[in-house]
Amino acid sequence: MVKNYKLTICYDGTRYCGWEHQPGRDSVQGRIEMVLARMCGMDPLASEFFNDDPPVDLIGAGRTDAGVHALAMTASVKLDTEKVIFSSGQKEKTVSTSEMRNYLNRYLPDDISVTEVHEASDRFHARYNAAGKTYRYMIEDGPVKSVFDRRYITCLDRPLDTELMKEASRYIIGEHDFKSFCGNSRMKKSTVRLVDSLNIERNRDRVIITVHGSGFLQNMVRIIVGTLIEVGYGRMKPDDVKTVLEARDRKKAGPTAPAKGLMLMGVDY
Repeated sequence: MVKNYKLTICYDGTRYCGWEHQPGRDSVQGRIEMVLARMCGMDPLASEFFNDDPPVDLIGAGRTDAGVHALAMTASVKLDTEKVIFSSGQKEKTVSTSEMRNYLNRYLPDDISVTEVHEASDRFHARYNAAGKTYRYMIEDGPVKSVFDRRYITCLDRPLDTELMKEASRYIIGEHDFKSFCGNSRMKKSTVRLVDSLNIERNRDRVIITVHGSGFLQNMVRIIVGTLIEVGYGRMKPDDVKTVLEARDRKKAGPTAPAKGLMLMGVDY
């Protein structure tokens, strides 16, 4: 019997080409699909597994870029778990969600962890049913750099003016055409998105930027952060952000902030 499952996944994206599987490249989605295939008695190294229509199709709530991390990515997958054969030689049986989670964590690399597995309705779709996402971007701008958090924080060489950044962030909040903040110049679909909150906090030498919205364009959060950094360094004025939005021109916005500082914190349904 085929069932639909909802997975919550945590990963360090440092060494991956992103969430989405790509030919000849190591991805988070690809890694998990290979373990699910193995769990269901398929050969994850068979040629058909690498076709455009693989036998296991894990659907993520979004497509995080290369080097971006996730604390709680949501994914859905349909599996016939009555055909599961564990490597211990057990006979065919219906696998429980806890057994599925434990099996995945046993065979996934140390930088990917499945924290939860639940049965979902047949109509649940991790991407299409997502109502919102929360991202966090971490910056360190003090004289002493972190050693142990260096994979997850973008380090800057001088302090930012976070008050100016907060002033600029007010222009981002709301429903706007974010074409200036889209990394895909060939985007054909609408670039209108809703950002309903953008918080900037300072904790000593750390600046934490948290963004929540209904959905995000390619590189959108990183370009927003890069633009706010320009404001924080006085290279742009806070009200320049309004002009950037109205221009609908990627060249008017700031640079794309490094991937390693960005983490998907959760997905709303």
